[in-house]
Amino acid sequence: MINIYQFILSLFQRETTILVLSKFGIFLGLIFLSLLAGRYTPTFVRIITQRFAPQQVASIYNNLVEPLRNLFRIAGTLILISLSLAWIEDYHSIYNLLSPIVDLSVIISIAWLSSRLFRQFLRSYGIEIVRKFGREVDELLLVFETLANVIIGFIAVLAFAQSQQFNLIGLLTGLGIGGLAVAFAAQKTLEQLLGTIVLYLDRPFVPGEYIRLQKSNQIPEGLFGRVESIGIRSSKIRTAAKSTLFIIPNSILANLEIENITRGKKVMVLLYLDFLHILQEKEQALVQQVIVESTNSLFGIDPGSTSITFLNHQDEQQFTRTRVTFFILGSSENSLQLRKRLLELANEKISKKLFNHGIEFKLQEPTIYVESPVTI
Repeated sequence: MINIYQFILSLFQRETTILVLSKFGIFLGLIFLSLLAGRYTPTFVRIITQRFAPQQVASIYNNLVEPLRNLFRIAGTLILISLSLAWIEDYHSIYNLLSPIVDLSVIISIAWLSSRLFRQFLRSYGIEIVRKFGREVDELLLVFETLANVIIGFIAVLAFAQSQQFNLIGLLTGLGIGGLAVAFAAQKTLEQLLGTIVLYLDRPFVPGEYIRLQKSNQIPEGLFGRVESIGIRSSKIRTAAKSTLFIIPNSILANLEIENITRGKKVMVLLYLDFLHILQEKEQALVQQVIVESTNSLFGIDPGSTSITFLNHQDEQQFTRTRVTFFILGSSENSLQLRKRLLELANEKISKKLFNHGIEFKLQEPTIYVESPVTI
């Protein structure tokens, strides 16, 4: 009787082992399929776009999806891997180990993809939307981009906390009560620490850059110098003239007008337009007027920097080559990218205006950008 019982128990254990191994085998197979299927996420997005917006599918895909193909693949792969975890949900030890890691990876990838998608949308369609409302395009778009990133990050934190069943209300309440007690006890110290946080988030300057501080109650004579370091409580600035070291609390710097000399970038733009015939003086005057009006009206173009040169070529084919040079100004890579996008739209505007006057030309590609930092 005992032998029969042990035999049945061994059969049951063997079947259980086979079942466990089969589930893990299926799980590993699903992981492999996720890695393969995730590579086709951009294609899947294209099919969905074609289903709901068949007329604009090419434009939407090329402007939004194509530049972010790798991010779409990563997000799609991680989502499929997250769904595959359902096969091992009964095995709590392994599931509880993998689930938070996979959930965090999925949320980060989706948040990053959403941030980049919003940025691509602003670059491709935001400018036209702003102009349709009769507003001039400026760096307000970059402010919207920053606010969107903050909102996306906040939603990502909430999503991860919800997936892990954290008690957010209790946590926020505890932090609020504790924060009030600390704030009353160390008001000045917290003010300086908050100033440090503002400087690190806003990044008006980094060590090694030259800045100018305007005259204020705290700095009556103003200050121009090189940033030596940014500390927890204060920043050190070495003056350009006397080479003395100023130590200024970060709480004061966070409330001052700061002129960053090092970041005063300007980029020289070179455009070459080949007209199909020799331009007469009236045509040259018209071309010059259209180009100047189209470029000087752009936000971020250095006023009066536009220079236009007409060169007549009489080789095998007679034509006029026009070289247009001007400067675009910016303080960061994002702002310069925005201005370059505005320039692309200005080129389209120039083409339409000249075509309406019966003047045809070819724009030489690519447009040449030459960085020209502001000298100190």
